[in-house]
Amino acid sequence: AYFVLGIEGSANKIGVGIVTKEGEILANPRYTYNAPVGSGFLPKETAEHHREKIIQLIKEALEETSMVIQDIELIAYTKG
Repeated sequence: AYFVLGIEGSANKIGVGIVTKEGEILANPRYTYNAPVGSGFLPKETAEHHREKIIQLIKEALEETSMVIQDIELIAYTKG
């Protein structure tokens, strides 16, 4: 089997997905950064939130699929 781990964190959400080469979604845990009401988008605080959550999300996705990182063939991510 061929598995891809994807990381998406281009806005206020950070998420990790594990999919098959056919595109079947096996796991997709995610967290959302909620800025204080009335403050708008806070890039620095959002980035810090994402850094704090990413390792936990990868572990959650692997646990949800009963995989280890060595099962992953490719890592994809958003850049921006």
